[in-house]
Amino acid sequence: MLNKILKNKYWWLVILVLFSIITIVTSYIHFTVDLTAEKRFTLTQPTKNILENVEQPIEVQVFLTGDLPTNYKKLNVAVANLLDEYSELSHHNIHYSFEIPGEGMQDSVKANLYDSLARLGVVFENNQNFSEKDQKQSQQLIIPSALVSIDGKRPIAVDLRSSKTVFKNYNVVNDIPVEDKEATLNAAEALLEYKFSNAIDKLTRKDIPAIAYLVGNGEPIDLTINDLGESLRNDYRLGVLDLKKSYPNPKEINTLLIVKPSESFTDADKIKLDQYVMHGGKIIWFVDKLYASLDSIMSSKADYVAYDRNLQLDDILFKYGVRINGDLVQDLNCAKLPIVVGYNPDNSPRMQRMPWPYFPFLNAVNDNPITKNIDRVLPLFPSSIDTVSAEGITKTVLLATDTNSRAIASPALVSLNSWQDDPNFTTFNKAHIPVAVLLEGKFKSLYAHRLTQDVIDTIQRNIQSDFLSEANQSTQQIVVANAGIVTNSVNKTTGPMPMGEIPFDEYKFANKDFLLNSVDYLTNKNGLFIARNKTFVLRLLDKDKVEVQKGTWQIINIIIPIAIVIFTGFLFQYNRKRKYQLS
Repeated sequence: MLNKILKNKYWWLVILVLFSIITIVTSYIHFTVDLTAEKRFTLTQPTKNILENVEQPIEVQVFLTGDLPTNYKKLNVAVANLLDEYSELSHHNIHYSFEIPGEGMQDSVKANLYDSLARLGVVFENNQNFSEKDQKQSQQLIIPSALVSIDGKRPIAVDLRSSKTVFKNYNVVNDIPVEDKEATLNAAEALLEYKFSNAIDKLTRKDIPAIAYLVGNGEPIDLTINDLGESLRNDYRLGVLDLKKSYPNPKEINTLLIVKPSESFTDADKIKLDQYVMHGGKIIWFVDKLYASLDSIMSSKADYVAYDRNLQLDDILFKYGVRINGDLVQDLNCAKLPIVVGYNPDNSPRMQRMPWPYFPFLNAVNDNPITKNIDRVLPLFPSSIDTVSAEGITKTVLLATDTNSRAIASPALVSLNSWQDDPNFTTFNKAHIPVAVLLEGKFKSLYAHRLTQDVIDTIQRNIQSDFLSEANQSTQQIVVANAGIVTNSVNKTTGPMPMGEIPFDEYKFANKDFLLNSVDYLTNKNGLFIARNKTFVLRLLDKDKVEVQKGTWQIINIIIPIAIVIFTGFLFQYNRKRKYQLS
């Protein structure tokens, strides 16, 4: 067939037509073959389901563009490739563009625009550039964010950076952690699918889950929960429920938040919570078992004893499968606080940032989707958690300390220099002490076979349902032995700070990510947490071997190919010359 075409004098025209037909046909056929071990380029099924059900146009503005550093260029390409696939799977209802906001505007107008974008959650980053040629350092403004919007709804900002900062190996006592930028940006690529899919799902969902913040037992309602409220109110129907006045209804409330109670729970309170769980309700507990406060020790400059708050929650939590211990957890891998270490000649205090083991860094210890791929979480005076036997309940440790930990039993003395009582750190000999645990399964009631019929009748009238001794369906709870994770500090001049930040420290920990992931896991049934579990393996070259073998590989990749081309050309000319000479 091919020979006949080539013998025809219009063979070139036939090939041109065939090539045109093949080009047109393949433009309508899209397929990819993902040969990576971790399926880097394959979208998860929940994402595909969301995209296929998009019914109206969605606009995605990506601000990560322009003259970018090498690492960010790689992230830019990854975003473009991902959104290409999103557009196709959504029947082209997703439109995206790369743009620099405010380009060409006057500075004053651009400043107002940037303020508006920042209020929406768009992040800005000053990148330091050093020119070896000019020996000069310059700053470059990078906007590693995207804005996902749909008509009639508030746009959702997507932070394209990693939720987890990866550090190179370091000594927790003496070294300052150094970020591994390549690994951090690689982690950012792994989270792109989850972040964009989550934003699209929140814009297109028809049913918005309800979250209730519980009050009635001394829970804070001041500015210390400002960031908690701001973080949840845009994505959920957030309300306040007074436990003393009403029964939580799982048909109306998807998840209850119990944050830093300071007054004892009565049996009447616990029965309400218990029956809420038995009927399928979900609770996230942020509990401080001991009273301990940084303000107290800073204002008095004296040691004090952390005491039990006597919340009367031990029995119900034990029944569900956990026990919050009456201790304070410390770890050498911890935050540093400015402490007065002496005085200058003019009697002004000399400050130095010292390790504060009462604020240990918490990390994920398994691949649970709530904590996978998130950065370190910062608690304030956490306690430890033990899991106990509870039939039918699966327990998963979500957050734990690092490898140089200890627990100080109550009554625990809180001291500014408590870590110095062991100069050789020999008592910091525990690892991965649990602080947050996920409980899943059909819970059994604490009050089964304990109540009179009159009390049961009263409960049934109030909840308008049967009293249950065992949950009628599988449900989940999260128990965290620290409330400081989700409360925020309040600056006297600037007001409430974000959760996960402490005064005099510019680092923002992943406390908010942990809160939002916990709420999402308990309330949303879209299955997107599969995408959170993606891991991109960073396959780096051995830099030492590259340096040693650089010349060899340059010869193999540059010199040898050129030599082969020249040698082939020489043979061709030689054979051609020999052929015509013989003829």
